[in-house]
Amino acid sequence: MPWELPRNLDTPALVVDLSVLEANVASMATHLADRGIALRPHAKTHKSIEIARRQCDAGAVGLTVATLGEAEVFAAAGFDDLFIAYPLVALGPKAERLRALAERSRLRVGVDSSEAAAALGRTGCVGRGIEVLIELDSGQHRSGVAVREAPEVAAACRDAGLRVVGVFTFPGHAYAEPGAAARAALDEARVLSEGESALRGAGYEIEVRSGGSTPTVRHASAAPHEEVDHAAVVTHEQRPGVYVFNDRVQVAIGSCRTEDVALVVAATVVSRAGPGRFVVDAGSKALSPETFPYLGGYGSLAGRAATGDGGATVSRLSEHHGVVESPSCRPTVGDVVALVPNHVCPVVDHFDHYIVIRDGDIVDRWPVDARGRLT
Repeated sequence: MPWELPRNLDTPALVVDLSVLEANVASMATHLADRGIALRPHAKTHKSIEIARRQCDAGAVGLTVATLGEAEVFAAAGFDDLFIAYPLVALGPKAERLRALAERSRLRVGVDSSEAAAALGRTGCVGRGIEVLIELDSGQHRSGVAVREAPEVAAACRDAGLRVVGVFTFPGHAYAEPGAAARAALDEARVLSEGESALRGAGYEIEVRSGGSTPTVRHASAAPHEEVDHAAVVTHEQRPGVYVFNDRVQVAIGSCRTEDVALVVAATVVSRAGPGRFVVDAGSKALSPETFPYLGGYGSLAGRAATGDGGATVSRLSEHHGVVESPSCRPTVGDVVALVPNHVCPVVDHFDHYIVIRDGDIVDRWPVDARGRLT
């Protein structure tokens, strides 16, 4: 579906269609509420206080963040139920920052090593209400421990004076290829169930099983999957992030429709230097250099976000140049086009604010409040 962009945009610009965003927020909230699963959306996607408020108004129980810096931004805005879903190693300045954050927010942190547990215990946060979730590897093979190692990490947390309340995982292998999400969701359910059983067997009271990614969340269930040998609830909460905007990858792997994409990068055509291609003013400092084996290029023209897009693809990036290969689309120099990025999360962090539109008209500007909060 072609985007109707406002006139006189100063490009490159991060443009959000408010109607689509509202529909995405409402749809996810309803989907999980109907299944008895808590929604704790990952705010690293949007880094926006305004969007986080809309998510919580729609029923989210709290927020997920990736960094201590993101947690500080949202805590300062009044969000007081935060989960840092990352193997946080609280050394140096992070220890003091964590103590300050624990004074004003209900805080959960991820742990996947005895060393990180010991560091958390030395921060002075023991007794301040910080809770720990043990991260499990459900198939992405990034961070997270195997189920058999979870009791050892939990014991280190207990020795450090920390309260272990649950397990979490990120089924990132759902992004491996189209069709991978259903299998990854089963892996997520199995590992969470096995992790809970292992920790309960070691004497821990497990309250939370936390999973989630945008591709797998539609497969999540609050009842046991037939392939998961476990009698209890499989998932307590889900942590999708990308769903608020969606992107080219989500379209390609089938977790959303093209019309569910709520964000584009508006870019101006600055050159028609060669046949079948044009150049825009959105390069690597506006888009992301991430590529995926099942997608060509770094983005595509809005409305052509799927793989069969007739070549309307951002094929090359320089810092301030994006080369679009498009034999069928022939804009003139000065035209403004809408580009759907492959992966929206790193793209958001390139911009200071969103241009918010409805029916093609600018209705607001929202700051990207947690931009650059990498530590």
